[in-house]
Amino acid sequence: MDKVRRLIAFLVVALVGAGIFGLSSASSGLGVNGARISGNTFRSELTAIAATPALRCYLTALDPVSFVSGGGATTFAASGAAAWANLRVEGLAITQYATQHLKYHSTAATLASAKTSLESQLTQAAAAKQYHCPGSAAVALAAMPAEMRNAEISSQAASLYLVSKLDKTIPLTTKSVQAYYASHSADYDTLCVSVAVVPLTQTSAFATAQAGGESVAALATQFSIDSSKSKGGAVGCFAPTSTSYASVRSDVGSTALNAFPTTPQDISYNGATDALFVAPTARTVTPYAQAASAVLADLQGQNATSAHSAEQTIVYRAAVDVDPAFGLWGLSSAGPGVFAPGLPAKADVTRAKSLTTRASVYQ
Repeated sequence: MDKVRRLIAFLVVALVGAGIFGLSSASSGLGVNGARISGNTFRSELTAIAATPALRCYLTALDPVSFVSGGGATTFAASGAAAWANLRVEGLAITQYATQHLKYHSTAATLASAKTSLESQLTQAAAAKQYHCPGSAAVALAAMPAEMRNAEISSQAASLYLVSKLDKTIPLTTKSVQAYYASHSADYDTLCVSVAVVPLTQTSAFATAQAGGESVAALATQFSIDSSKSKGGAVGCFAPTSTSYASVRSDVGSTALNAFPTTPQDISYNGATDALFVAPTARTVTPYAQAASAVLADLQGQNATSAHSAEQTIVYRAAVDVDPAFGLWGLSSAGPGVFAPGLPAKADVTRAKSLTTRASVYQ
């Protein structure tokens, strides 16, 4: 009996202690290599995100899974707090690295450029997700508390400086973009394609007919269930200015002209899984003036990949601490980051209630 009472007393003290820790750690916030964001500051940022539809919209475009509404009118899911904590940790780590190791110091000009870059990044993210946010990216930035806005612009400036110093970074100047196009012009050919969407049960027969020398048009007409079969599978031509160009170019890959690949893609078509074959039927050189936007987008993507790798290394080596109220700092297959704490399984909660009931019998 005494042992049981002591155990219960210990549990009560532990719970009270946890409550006290929660209150006292409310101002601990986030820390990266000694630099800190107070808990109050971080909470004010979360409040601004929750209360500003435009800001929340653009952040959701960056991370659709995390920045979603919570149970209250001006709240969002715990994953949102963790996602924002991740962005702030990355920003702090990059700013510190650029300042301490690259001797970077911001100027009015670099901050102005970073603000424009950040607005463009948010705008592009919303456009890519086809979000119609209530207000421009500039409006969203203006809605941030001053400290939050200044921190984001400073982090963006430091990130841009870091990218400019990476060995694999290609300067986004007109001369560099033109030079890249000149040595990769075939990657920007205007592509005319035909497709065949084939039921999985027919892929063996398709392969046999293909090996027998049937043409792209004949194969599409015979086996495809797509409406384009009436035109021999032809779906049109796609220039680099087309919004579908990147996916078409990826689907075509290195496939020879007027031939379907031997290995198809699995796609969902009218609620079923079918095989997609894509054949290039014509390639036409695209003038630089028409391809420039696609070339620039590719270079931005390559630079972003290099930057992401460098940023992950910087964050991995940083000393980070996070108030558990905002998430848990840990390491996953994708690298270090802040994770939203998981809730216990319903069955575990039920068992805990049962244990409490039984323990009360001995009091």
